[in-house]
Amino acid sequence: MFVRIAAIAGLCAAPAFADPLPSWADTHAKADIIAFVDSVTDPDSPDYVPPAARIAAFDNDGTLWAEQPVYFQFLYALDRLREKAEVDPSILTTDVLRAAAAGDLGPVLAAGAEGLLEVVAVSHSGMTVPEFQADVRDWLGTARHPETDMAYDAMLYQPMLELLRYLRDEGFTTWIVSGGGVHFIRAFAADAYNVPPWQVVGTRAATTYDEDARVILKDPDVSFIDDKAGKPVGIDQQIGAVPIFIGGNSDGDFAMLDYGSAQDGPFFGMIVHHNDADREFAYDRDSHVGALARGLDEGPGKGWLIVDMAADWARVWSSR
Repeated sequence: MFVRIAAIAGLCAAPAFADPLPSWADTHAKADIIAFVDSVTDPDSPDYVPPAARIAAFDNDGTLWAEQPVYFQFLYALDRLREKAEVDPSILTTDVLRAAAAGDLGPVLAAGAEGLLEVVAVSHSGMTVPEFQADVRDWLGTARHPETDMAYDAMLYQPMLELLRYLRDEGFTTWIVSGGGVHFIRAFAADAYNVPPWQVVGTRAATTYDEDARVILKDPDVSFIDDKAGKPVGIDQQIGAVPIFIGGNSDGDFAMLDYGSAQDGPFFGMIVHHNDADREFAYDRDSHVGALARGLDEGPGKGWLIVDMAADWARVWSSR
């Protein structure tokens, strides 16, 4: 009789809590994240935050998926620019565009953000938004990374996917706030991150509504750059509230992290530091993409977590 009762009791016992972040190593980084989430979700905690205010925002490139050797959207733009130029070479009106179409990235990168935006503007325009997003999904289905030979949407960071899911399970809404194009990211964000398109804030192309065809057309101009000081503006314009959890990886994310830090109440800021050349890439201060200097220098003093990718992540890539 005792054995039978014990067996029944065992069946009714509460299951052990699963690790919400299994791809994170058991370091202080994981412990700090969980401690913060516990503190803002416990109604008895002085730091309790009601669900409606539990907003988390993350950069995309270098934070949720990789960004080397250049932003993946730019690689897509190069492919499409070459295709367009084969049909109509007259679109190559500048040295930057001619170099990009020839595969010479030197002049493009030397032109900085303006060069990148020039290539993106010409390669992305002239399509409806649905046509563009379908084309992005087609490209993601066939294109491969030049160094890893992986599909780009397989180069998602498993620890960050787990963090997104963990936060949602704890009543957070999760947003993407990226310097990348909003239409580009919206093409895959739901499948990749389970983030719906209306929770993506990004750089916006100018668009036009065609009343006859009843479609939105992408124009070659850029109407808003969601990077650096633009990120807090994008958060204010689209989210309408300050996130209490913000993650980034570069100095392009510094302003939105600092914006979060300046608010009253609990806040968690984190920066992914790419220092794992064996499993991913190692870069920070002098990188032409995703440079991180100010965040390393000032972030710890502001209480932000600097995620040591080599030590804090037991696994890097997703299983996709």
